This record gives sequence, structure tokens and C-alpha cells, in this order.
Amino acid sequence: MPTVTLPDGSTREFNQPVTVHDVAADIGPGLAKAALAGKVDGHMVDTSFLIEQDTELAIITSRDDEALELMRHDAAHVMAQATQELYPGTQVTIGPAIENGFYYDFARETPFTPDDLEKIEQRMKEIVKRDLPIQREVLERDEAIRVFGEIGETYKVEIIEDIIPEGDEVSVYRQGEWFDVCRGPHLPSTGKLGKGFKLMKLAGAYWRGDSDNEMLQRIYGTAWRDKKELNAYLKRLEEAEKRDHRKLGKVMGLFHTQEEAPGMVFWHDAGWQVYLVIQDYIRDQLRNHGYQEVHTPQIIDRSLWEKSGHWEKFHADMFTTESENRTYAIKPMNCPAHIQIFNQGLKSYRDLPLRLAEFGSCTRNEPSGTLHGLMRVRNFVQDDAHIFCTENQIEGEVSAFIDLLYQVYADFGFDAVSVKFSTRPENRVGEDVLWDKAEAALQAVLDAKQLDWELQPGEGAFYGPKIEFNLKDCLERVWQLGTIQLDFSMPDRLGAHFITEDGSKQVPVMLHRAILGSLERFIGILIEHHAGALPLWLAPVQAVVLNITDNQADYARKVEESLRNQGMRVKSDLRNEKIGFKIREHTIRRVPYLLVIGDREAEAGTVAVRTRGGKDLGSLPLEQVAEGLKTESASHGRTVLEG
Repeated sequence: MPTVTLPDGSTREFNQPVTVHDVAADIGPGLAKAALAGKVDGHMVDTSFLIEQDTELAIITSRDDEALELMRHDAAHVMAQATQELYPGTQVTIGPAIENGFYYDFARETPFTPDDLEKIEQRMKEIVKRDLPIQREVLERDEAIRVFGEIGETYKVEIIEDIIPEGDEVSVYRQGEWFDVCRGPHLPSTGKLGKGFKLMKLAGAYWRGDSDNEMLQRIYGTAWRDKKELNAYLKRLEEAEKRDHRKLGKVMGLFHTQEEAPGMVFWHDAGWQVYLVIQDYIRDQLRNHGYQEVHTPQIIDRSLWEKSGHWEKFHADMFTTESENRTYAIKPMNCPAHIQIFNQGLKSYRDLPLRLAEFGSCTRNEPSGTLHGLMRVRNFVQDDAHIFCTENQIEGEVSAFIDLLYQVYADFGFDAVSVKFSTRPENRVGEDVLWDKAEAALQAVLDAKQLDWELQPGEGAFYGPKIEFNLKDCLERVWQLGTIQLDFSMPDRLGAHFITEDGSKQVPVMLHRAILGSLERFIGILIEHHAGALPLWLAPVQAVVLNITDNQADYARKVEESLRNQGMRVKSDLRNEKIGFKIREHTIRRVPYLLVIGDREAEAGTVAVRTRGGKDLGSLPLEQVAEGLKTESASHGRTVLEG
């Protein structure tokens, strides 16, 4: 008879097989009511799952992180049921839980409208109130094909025929009269879904993601534990809309995109200033940490990409061109080119570690439907670098990189950093013994630095394991930016070697690393994180000098010249406009400091300082303002100008 071990180490013995719900009820009626699912030996199961042997069990309630995905999956099923009740003849296809919500793809001749979404959402609420039991059934494959065929669900029949091997059983979940093919698990009843859901938008989607197939209608929704969490999420979305980097980029005159160059950025002067400041900052950090900066060609013969392994894996994502009967790829990444630099001239163990950095312009054929401002582009520049080292140098190099990464993130104002460790994928190159070494080395560094990290099994690059660094912005959104990947394979494939101390040849270890990743994407993140109000050291225009009348024009020009000569990015606005108009205009453009000059300031050699937030710092000597601006900029915003 089963013995159940709970997360706190306590055990409960039963004289017959029991369900997860039975165990929860044995612990207490409150837990039985709150139980949404169970985790048996690490695997999520329904509360109706029968435990027949000794096992470890965790009862999942709404407090657990796993509950959210469960609730979102159930919300998809409730939405599908509501849709088919309202619009008979509609076929359901695929409906998974996704980040922050769920979707379902429907086959229906008549297009859905926003009014339909309101009706479907209202019907979903009714289905939740019905508190229908959700029950798992198992059908023989042929029986499942017959059942779904009889009700006209041709897409479900295709899924069963393609995915379920002959002779296997099909898992089906039923809630009331509605049912669907699903692996589960699911909530005990529709009532457990609660009120924390909302339908968000309509979109098109090809059946099974193939553009050769028919177009379906996709309905997106969001689901949370309760109404309070839902409202908080909707408020974050509203705030994110205000911070949209595409809108702010236009208002601030930073950049634009257009159809003639999809996924490519047209940088305006103000935006390019931000770009150069970030690039120069990273360049200084690299020099201080022993990197050599290189530059490699944009177009490289296909043969090199075949040798590196990239052609086989990614050639569909590459832009190619031909000349004189040769096929070239427009560079999608920098690593093979950096190995070519390493291969020039004989290298000794004394030359290692060799750190090669490049602001490499890369181009990838991203699907047009995924392009999004600066966040998803086809042409981008990486703060890319590759470290060639010996096996004994791996941990030291990875550790030094992590220190540098945290320093850079802190200078940009990010202190909430999460770490993920990704291990070997199924589709990979290199021997397992090399993967064992690579994974052990990276994990050793993470443990030595006492970093909290999350394991992502099978999510490594095809050539090696990796550590990912994720930032959380002011809206609690997580962005994957930095990465370091350990590669034992590509240097060997491309003929890299060095001479060891005993005179033998050895293949170097290659560390692929980036801190910001794509500069374009990072700038987009910065704009949204700061709502366009970039810190002084990053602002394209750090201060603008505003005269009240023409009487102060000459002094205003002298103030601008003085600050500019001291390295500040300053402009003057001497237009014959009211001072209030000029202040509003430059505040909208998020200029950090407005330096207003009237007759009194011109006579005293001062400026009246106003922040973009509307704070009046009073009239200050120009020398004090200059020193304050320089100090604030040099401290990366840790010290601000005070009156």
C-alpha cells in the first residue's frame, strides 16, 4: 500500500490506492478545497490521479507558480467551449497556455469581431459559474478518430492521426458536454478558474504554423490567479503602451522604420547619439578588461558556414547573395569570422586567453510578422566577443565576464538580474565527453560565485551549454540579454589550434559572450524602462539653453559654447517663442535639464535650472552647473545635480 512523502519530509501511509485529492483531504478540508493539481515524483497530474505505490507528492494550490500555467490552459478550454456554444460549426484546433495567458486557433468561415470577443468572454464567465467537473477519459486511437470525426472536428482527427501512434491511447478531457484531446493536467472543475481572465485580441494563424496551410482565427486571452492580479497586469499593459519605444522614438526624434527596409533601423541624429554613447561605454569597458577590438567582413562564402555547422542549422534564416558563381551569406553572427582571425599566425599557450571583441553588424531573415520596432529586427549590432583559452582558464574567464556584466548592468541602472543555465540540446554537435566538461565548468563558476540560477535542460546552443542573464525592468518584464556559451567544437571544426607548453598542438576552448546582446534591442528596452527619460549620461541632448527674450541671446550662446567645450551635449533654443512653449516642447523630448536665461541670469552669469520633471533648482552659477552635470554623467546617474 502506498506511502506518500510530502515536501516537508513528513509521510502518510494508506491501506489502499488513493487520489491526489484523497491525500489533500487527509491533510485537511481546507487543502482539499484549495487543491488544483498534484506533482507526483516531479510530474504534474490531476487531483483525480490515482497513487498506487510509494511516491513523493506536492499539492498544487493557487499559491504555487505551477498553478498559473494550469489555469491558463484551462482558460483556453473554457474559451473553446464558450466559442462552440455560441457559434456552432466552429472547429477548435490548438490551444496552449503561453506567457501571461493563452490562445486558441479556430476554423470558422465568418470572421470573429471585437463584439464576438465580448460575447465569448461573457459565456466563459457563465461556464465558470456552472462549476463543471473536469474529467479525464482515455480512448483507443481508432475510437478517438471516430468520435471526433462524427462531430466534424477534422483538425482534431488530423492531430490524432499524425501524432498518436497506432495502438496507443488518446487522452481526452471533458467538461460538461464539451470535450477535447489534451494531455492535461487540468483543474478539478471550471469553477476553480475564478474571475482573473480576459480576452485580449484577434489574430490570424496558419494551421500548424505552415504558410502553405489554411489560415485560422486566433483568439488571445490573459489569465491570472484572481481579479486583483488581472487588473495589475492590465495596468502594466496600459503603462507599457505609454512607454512604447516606437512612439517615444518618434516623439523624441530618435529613429524610424519603414516598409522599404523591413526590420532595418533608420537612426536619426538624436538616436545615433544614444547609440554611440552606449557603444563607446562598452568599448572602454572592453579595453579595460583586456579585449582586442576587431572588424570582420559582412559577406562570407557559404563554405565557411558549412564548416562551422551554421549552414545546416540556420541557412533558412540567412540572407544570401551570389557573385561569379559563388554563394555568399550576409553575416548572421560573428563567431566563425573571429576564428579566422585567431588562425592567422601560430598561437602559443602564452597568447591565451585571447579576447576578440567586435561591434558586429549581423543580418538575419526574421519572419516579417515578428518584426517589432527595435525589439525584433533583421539587422542589428551585437556587443559580441569571443575568448580563446585553455581548459584551465575557463572558470577564471567566465568568472571575470560575470563580474564585468554585473558592473555594466549596474551602470545602466539594472540591479534585478536572474540567471539561467542551459544544457545540451538533442540536436547538437560534439562528443558527449566534451559536453560533460563544458557543463561542469559553467556550473562550477555559478556555484563558486554563489549565484541563484535556474536549470534549462536541453536549451543550450547546438555547439555548447550557456548561461543566460535576464534583466527585470520597472514594469516587471523580464528581458534576456547577456549570455556566455562554452564551445569545445567549433574551433576544431574550423582548424583552430595553439602550441602547448610541451610543444604539442591543442584546440582552444571558445567562449561566446555578449553583455547587451543586440544594441538596437537594448536601446528599445532602455527607452521603455525609463519612459524616454534617459539618464543624463545617455540622453542625446543633456541640457538645452532657453532665452526668454532676444536680450539674452548672446549670453545663451556663450553658455552653450562653454558647456559644449566641457564635453556636454548641449543645444540652445533661441527661437522667438514664449518661454512656456519652449519648456513644454523640450520636456516632451525628455531633455534632462532646461537652463533658462533672463536678464537677471545674464547679468549675474548664472542660469535658472529646471529638471524635465518640473523641479526648479533655482539660479545657479554656470561653473556649479557644469561641475554638477559632469559629476552626474560620470556617476551614471548615481549622483544628481542639486540646487
